[in-house]
Amino acid sequence: MNPEDRRLAHNVAAYNAVARTYDQQHPEIFNPVEQSRLGAAVRRVLAAVTPGVAPAGRAATAYVPHVIDIGTGSGNLTAHFLDAGARVTAADVSAECLRLVSEKFGASGRLDTRLLDGRGLGTFADASVDVAACYSVLHHVSDYLALVREMARVVRPGGVVYIDHERHDDSWDSAEREQFVAEAVVWPPKRWTRFVKPQNYWRRIRPLLQWQRWRNPRWMPEGDLHIWPDDHIEYRRVRATLAEAGVTDIELDDYLLYEARYQRDVWERWRHRVTDYRMLMGRKA
Repeated sequence: MNPEDRRLAHNVAAYNAVARTYDQQHPEIFNPVEQSRLGAAVRRVLAAVTPGVAPAGRAATAYVPHVIDIGTGSGNLTAHFLDAGARVTAADVSAECLRLVSEKFGASGRLDTRLLDGRGLGTFADASVDVAACYSVLHHVSDYLALVREMARVVRPGGVVYIDHERHDDSWDSAEREQFVAEAVVWPPKRWTRFVKPQNYWRRIRPLLQWQRWRNPRWMPEGDLHIWPDDHIEYRRVRATLAEAGVTDIELDDYLLYEARYQRDVWERWRHRVTDYRMLMGRKA
């Protein structure tokens, strides 16, 4: 098995395993502040879509935009698009994730699912959807620019490419962000009882038992690849790739991600001074 096939197999196995516990393991995503920001972004995405042609026999005012949620996971983005009235194809490499999403949202009548092969969006035709969206996905993909090109390919003229929840370039060497984190995260006072709690020892021991890290110190349980200062998502390359495919920026929103570990009042003070994540929205000509 070549390295790319191994990475893909690892991702599939990882997300099959964590599908039903993913939300609890990611409080930086599943908290009211981030969910509110995401819901507002989704509504702006749908508002930016140039209306398409309604199917035969249906009034144009009844046209329902079709969205691909690429790397749907537990259905975070899918939930917001469904709430906003769209029709969603939830796509993922994990069959267990798709099973979970079907259980959660199948009754909406506006959901279908598609199992991806991890190598592209080949099962989707050119210019076949109104929105191609991904949230917290690109950093899991080896050739993330190839996926960006695929997203542009499957979006119809007037449709939107939407990419969200990736660290932006300037955040990787930001003394201000480091200062914010140091102020926002307050660790509980250390007490002697910490020595008698087995879970405290398990947190330290568990990484040592993950043999994959013996060979690759950057191995991550959920297949995160581009999350390092010297290997991260480069938005300038993402934007250039979209421009080559005829997709023009219509919104770039840099924001300070709220995490459950942050003191809310500190985050409120800093969120207009420093940012670390970006939302990109572009329309295809």
